[in-house]
Order: sequence, then structure tokens, then C-alpha cells
Amino acid sequence: MNKLGDRKMNRKIKKRMREIILAVLTTATALAAIPGCSKQSDQTGSQKKYITVKGSDTMVHLVSNWAEAFMQQNPGLEVSVTGGGSGTGIAALLNRTTDICAASRKMKDKELMVVIQKNIRRHEIPVAKDGIAVIINPANPINELTIQQLGKIFTGASPRWSDVGGPDEQILVMSRESSSGTYVFFQEMVLKKQDYMQDAKLLPATSTIIQSVSTDKLAIGYVGLGYALAAGDTVKIVAVKADYKSAAIVPSDKTVKSGEYPIARPLYFYIHGKPKGTVKDFVDFCLSGAGQAIVTDTGYVAVR
Repeated sequence: MNKLGDRKMNRKIKKRMREIILAVLTTATALAAIPGCSKQSDQTGSQKKYITVKGSDTMVHLVSNWAEAFMQQNPGLEVSVTGGGSGTGIAALLNRTTDICAASRKMKDKELMVVIQKNIRRHEIPVAKDGIAVIINPANPINELTIQQLGKIFTGASPRWSDVGGPDEQILVMSRESSSGTYVFFQEMVLKKQDYMQDAKLLPATSTIIQSVSTDKLAIGYVGLGYALAAGDTVKIVAVKADYKSAAIVPSDKTVKSGEYPIARPLYFYIHGKPKGTVKDFVDFCLSGAGQAIVTDTGYVAVR
């Protein structure tokens, strides 16, 4: 091929290359204009139509009621609520697999270390309060126990009901499993950080404890106040005394709010950074007058 032919060939190649580059740029521009193809659209909290809340089984009933009311007010938005325990929810938050962690306890030191290691901007929001109700079978004649007596029962130091004024029968101890925030709180508040007795039955859900206690006259367990109230007369709620000299207090909205009932705690939302967009809208609803009315109606205690 002569030099003239080479120049013609080069011009054709360059023209074809310009056409290809132009086509690529045009396609990229068109894709960027399509909703959802931009990274920014996925990262903008205000555009989220689906948010997840994971964690405390104690809070599942409450958060589910919040979610249902929120979705009714906001058609097109969806809030997914799952339990598994406070520890499971916190792990999900640390792994960025949930938008909101529902926790019935504060984060542990080892979890806070992960927060620092992963540079997570932990934002803690108290959203309600809860009294931990000690429940026994309605056939059991016991009506009240001290914190010390409860500690001895759940550590195994008092293995028989006769040790605390009841029948001469073995006590069947029911507890949540170790991933539960209620397990941790009860261990710290009542057991004074001692270990639960080896024969304690560690159950995966609050409903299982209620079912077991309602059918076994020798059983004792602990559950969130809302669940105990919902169980009605299938279980008996034990009045609790801070010590032998104190009055026996039955858990209720009034006694938890006043601080009279000795086994009570705040309930939290944990979020990565300050809430924004749809997450903020949901949190604001939970803390609003309507949201806090749901807290009371569900058997928990309002924080506002």
C-alpha cells in the first residue's frame, strides 16, 4: 500500500475511534440521569423507602406497633422489624447490616472497642422505659420476693421454693439466652453479675418463657412488663422488694416511671451517626406524642 493509501486508512481509524468514544460518553451520561444509577441516590437518607430495625426481643412488640402506625401515615415507606436479641442487633449495626439497632441495654466495652476500630459514629437514643416483671405460675402461692431472694434463686443458692417461703419443691429457673439484653440487665441488676445457675433453661424468646411458666407450677422467669401484662392471668407477676425493709412493688407504668420498682431500665435505638431522611422521620415519630402514646398502650413506659 502506498503512502496515500496509508493516510486514508489512518483517517478512517481515527474517525471510527471518535465515534466509539462519543457513543461511550453518551451512554454514561444517559445512565447517570436514570434514578437509582447514581451512587449518590443510594446514599441519600431522604430517598430511602425501606428501613430495617433489628435487635431486642423485648422491644419487638413495641417497635412493630411503631412501624405499623408509621407506615399507615407514610404510604410507600416500609419498616422491617426483626428480633434476635440486643447483642444480635448491635452486631448488625456494627456490620452495617441494619439501619437501626433496638437494644434493651447499653453497649458493652468490647462492642464500644469495635465502634472505635471501625470508626462508627454511634448515636444513642432512649426511646422508652421498661420494667422487668418476674413471673411465676398462678398456682404458686408466692406473691412477693426481695432482690436478694431472686438473686439466690437464679444463681442456684436457693434451689427450692421452700427456701423463699413456698412449697418444698425444686424451682425450675427460666431465663433468656445470653445474647439477650434482658439476660444481661437481669444478671447485673439482680444477680449482681454472678453467673446464672447451671441448670437454668436458657430460652430463645420471651414468648417461650411465658408459655413455660404458664404450664409449669414450679417455674419462674423474667420478661418485659408489656409481655407480662399481655399474658393476663396465665402467669402471676411477683411484687419485688429492693430489700427486706422495703415495700413490695408491683411493676406498672407508674412505679417504673417514679423509680419505685427496682428492676427497670431504659430502652434504646442505636444508629450510625445522627438520624437523617426516612430514618430520622421514623425516630421522630417514635418520640412524638403519638409514638409515646403507643409506648404506653403497648405496656411500656414513655420517656416523654
